[in-house]
Amino acid sequence: MKHLSKLLVVALLVVGFNNIQAQDENNPWQISFGVNAVDVYPTGDVSSFGNEFFNATDHWNILPSISYVGVSKSVGDGFSVGARGSLNKISNFGDMEVDDLSHYAIDGTIKYNFLKDRVIDPFVEIGGGYTWVDEIGAGTINGGLGLNFWFTENIGLTLQSSYKHAFEDYGVKHMQHLAGISVKFGGTDTDGDGVYDKDDACPEVAGLEAFNGCPDADGDGIEDSKDACPNAAGSKEMNGCPDADGDGVADKDDACPNEAGPAENKGCPWADKDGDGVLDKDDQCPDVAGTVANKGCPEVTAEVQKQLNDYARTILFDTGKSSIKAESTSVMVDIITILKEYPNAKFTVEGHTDSVGSEKLNQSLSESRALSVKEFLVDKGIEEFRLSAVGYGESKPIATNNTRAGRTQNRRVEINLVK
Repeated sequence: MKHLSKLLVVALLVVGFNNIQAQDENNPWQISFGVNAVDVYPTGDVSSFGNEFFNATDHWNILPSISYVGVSKSVGDGFSVGARGSLNKISNFGDMEVDDLSHYAIDGTIKYNFLKDRVIDPFVEIGGGYTWVDEIGAGTINGGLGLNFWFTENIGLTLQSSYKHAFEDYGVKHMQHLAGISVKFGGTDTDGDGVYDKDDACPEVAGLEAFNGCPDADGDGIEDSKDACPNAAGSKEMNGCPDADGDGVADKDDACPNEAGPAENKGCPWADKDGDGVLDKDDQCPDVAGTVANKGCPEVTAEVQKQLNDYARTILFDTGKSSIKAESTSVMVDIITILKEYPNAKFTVEGHTDSVGSEKLNQSLSESRALSVKEFLVDKGIEEFRLSAVGYGESKPIATNNTRAGRTQNRRVEINLVK
């Protein structure tokens, strides 16, 4: 145990070996500790090491305690550099027994790992150092092979054998075998999501390995940066947004998220306020039930046409004039009511006279009376484009002009549907 303080000093020196190269791999540091075996058989003929290596463990010198500590740091591309300190006692000097010669060494190492992120992790190592045997020191150049077997990402078993060739004639050429525990550390995971910052696209926010450390807050399988609705689970088709009614319009854009409807109507079903089977968007009369053939508007039937003209023929005018008498106001209201029930229908207001007076005068009077009725209707809210006015004078009698009663019938206004 008198050399334990020397080993601890070596370990401290190794831990200070921390400015070799900036960190470029996850868990760049590796510390190893365990037992070492020193074999100085044979002492003179290096060529015979291969014959004696596996069957000459009786030549090994082992100190039954932690007898080596090593630290290395990754410098990228499978390479790492480090240092190792070891101590031992030699009682088997080849075929000779000696009186527990002290052995301790400090070595610098350059290691190359063949594989990355594997459970079985072979490596080669070269380096050099200084070895003291019975307080006599000599420089060495070293080469070896080893294997890490990782139980977890950070903890594993390391087995290694190295040949240490002494430069000085008095130096001891020997094999050193190592078996110990290795611990990898030093990886930074700021957000604690299990993805190291080096590989974490979102190092400040906990995320998933599948998304390079970026989050998927709603758990819909779409990372937040590509999710149009990161806090509400949705589908890839909706760019991560939900579509509760399945109409292909994301709820955030859907004015009716619980009722399926087309995108052009903001996800709402088209309305049919009048219930006539013609959607309001196509219904020229959305507030009045109609027929599909008439674009959602009611059709003027023969009965309605007859009723309209029954009213129109009772319109009274001042004698020889186009002004409508006040007593005809109620019948005009009835006519307006009918016209409003058929908002897309167009009508012609026709003026007729009897044969009393000149034909030219009668023609002019019929035209002015038809126009007077049209203007009255327009003034009361009937769209002007729906009405036209025409006068026929005395050319279309419906009764004889030879009787008073007949002439009364011929002096009339008709309102007829334009077909």
